[in-house]
Amino acid sequence: MFHSRLYRENVMNRFAGRAVIVTGAASGIGEATAKRFGAEGARVTCADVNEAGAEATAAAIREAGGQARGAVCDVSNPDAVKAAVADAVGAYGQLDVLANVAGIGAFQRTTEVTFEQWNRMLSINLTGQFLMCQAALPHILKTVGAIVNVASVAGLKSHPYSAAYCASKGGVVLMTKALAVEYGRKGLRINCVCPGGIETPLIAHFQLPDGVSQAALSRISPLGRMGLPHEVAGTIAFLASEDATYINGASIVVDGGMIA
Repeated sequence: MFHSRLYRENVMNRFAGRAVIVTGAASGIGEATAKRFGAEGARVTCADVNEAGAEATAAAIREAGGQARGAVCDVSNPDAVKAAVADAVGAYGQLDVLANVAGIGAFQRTTEVTFEQWNRMLSINLTGQFLMCQAALPHILKTVGAIVNVASVAGLKSHPYSAAYCASKGGVVLMTKALAVEYGRKGLRINCVCPGGIETPLIAHFQLPDGVSQAALSRISPLGRMGLPHEVAGTIAFLASEDATYINGASIVVDGGMIA
């Protein structure tokens, strides 16, 4: 009983005194991740293009006894990213962890994808994560912290009607690996999480085009259900913690065995 209680107390304080930025914090995996870090003692900057949603997440963390602030940030805008990171460091005096969760997605026939839609998918899902990493790196190197990017099983395995989404998430996987080997000798760990189907507001955008059978999506989780945001958030927190000090450049699949 003592060891169990001690373990719980240690886990709940893994990020005590540390400062964390979570993008996409207004809903879904980002919201769950921000709340998880807050529950474990972190001082959290909840960043999202949805300013009201980001502040609502921050308020929930504060109401639960944690420390958090909301911040508006369009991750596809370099100036907005630099400002958001600078404000977070200014507020908490340091930056220990970046959780890159913000993203968009949709199913669409490739021949119907416009140039603007292609660019938007990559600018948020891939370029946005790169810009956040680029702005955060100088600060996280000082604290020898960690970065966790969120990719997708669609970045590891092909999915129909998802050319732009797969390209963006596959880019996140390899960007993560490249950064991991570039900065590993400086003690900075960079990993990514690849979720499968998770029950979030984003999933509503993944509607198959008219006339396409559900059989086009050939695999479902052997667990017989979709995942929940907190199940991904727990993995993100683990990768950012000192429980994962020898994990670097990894792509951790959280999909209930969908692509096993």
